Amino acid sequence: MKFIIINGPNLNLLGQREKEIYGNTSFEQYFETLKNEFTDLWLEYYQSNHEGAIIDKIHEVGFDYDGIVLNAGAYTHTSIAIADAISAVRSPVVEVHISNVYSRENFRHKSYLSPVCKGLVIGFGLKGYHLALQSFLNK
Repeated sequence: MKFIIINGPNLNLLGQREKEIYGNTSFEQYFETLKNEFTDLWLEYYQSNHEGAIIDKIHEVGFDYDGIVLNAGAYTHTSIAIADAISAVRSPVVEVHISNVYSRENFRHKSYLSPVCKGLVIGFGLKGYHLALQSFLNK
């Protein structure tokens, strides 16, 4: 089975930015943990700070992969275009957020992506990516 994790803006700074919210581990370090935990899966990782690049990646993989784990960062709250890209492809998408967005600023309480995603995992730190992958396996 083939899966990709797509991270959006500023998530390239995990382990460096706002450690009280996002922790001390870089995503590259955590991705190695995921690959060791899910040895039977083909796992890829992609990160971009650019909305169009995220859309292009969803289009590229969205017809051939068994699932997409997407943390669109702040684009979650602003991007109808990413929501449209999710709707346009066949691969199911699970939306992930490291922090509990509902315990933060009000503007983070609205997701344009959730209505077109298979599911949503929020507030469990990096473990949310593990939970999202696991959700694809527990059909």
